[in-house]
Amino acid sequence: MKAITTIATVTEDGKITVQLPPDIPAGEHKLVVVIDEKPLVEKQIIKEKRPPLKFSAYPVGLVSESLTFRREDLYAND
Repeated sequence: MKAITTIATVTEDGKITVQLPPDIPAGEHKLVVVIDEKPLVEKQIIKEKRPPLKFSAYPVGLVSESLTFRREDLYAND
């Protein structure tokens, strides 16, 4: 048994076309179709209305005052 999650467009006459992965063999298969009652367009509108996330800033500072990251300190002369 394999679960496949995809997006399908339903036509006015109630038909959909599904593209399956190439590892599914040809022939008749038993399918279970679960349809979300709200179209995907409505869900996108709800997501757009969300306020942006706010993250707290933490002062990190230098690891050590004696450390510098000058080119001369990082690379050898050769």
